[in-house]
Amino acid sequence: MFKALALRGFLVAALGAVMAVLGGCASTSQFPQAPAKAAEGNYSYIIGAGDNLNIIVWRNPELSMTVPVRPDGKIATPLIDELVAQGKNPVEVARDIEKQLSKYVRDPVVTVIVTSFVGPYSEQIRVVGEAAKPQFLAYKQQMTLLDVMIAVGGLTDFAAGNEATILRSSEGNKQYSVRLKDLIKRGDVSANVEMRPGDILIIPQSLF
Repeated sequence: MFKALALRGFLVAALGAVMAVLGGCASTSQFPQAPAKAAEGNYSYIIGAGDNLNIIVWRNPELSMTVPVRPDGKIATPLIDELVAQGKNPVEVARDIEKQLSKYVRDPVVTVIVTSFVGPYSEQIRVVGEAAKPQFLAYKQQMTLLDVMIAVGGLTDFAAGNEATILRSSEGNKQYSVRLKDLIKRGDVSANVEMRPGDILIIPQSLF
């Protein structure tokens, strides 16, 4: 009798543990699936600290140069001590430089080309959790979940890929479910979705 009761108690406890694990795995079901399309047609690259800008002043090669965007988001060029570049697109920065140079140069024509891309924090894609190489990535037009996973080296052996979520700051931190295991391990392209600037991909650890 004692052994039977002990066995029954063990089975009840084991069943409870299994239910708890299953309940934990299903917790992300409260989040809707991420929409397949998310890109904005009018997207324009925003400059951030760490970017390099090639500034070309037409007919004034002595004023043309490549400069880094400093950690404070500003740049310095000949005749311009400081100019805020972060948070603006290249055309806006070019117009600002023209305005500053017009004090010294007649009708300046400026072109700004971004030659290395980091972007502001608000635009970066961040990958945290059970990725092989968690990191941040500069957002690119029509970047997909598959592009992100290739860049971070895929999933670790401990990842709960189908329990991953995207935290979308552009929609007030709305959270979406994504099926990384189906996409990476099974080649299910229907699980691929587009990313948006500022997305955070969260990959939890498997509980079993």
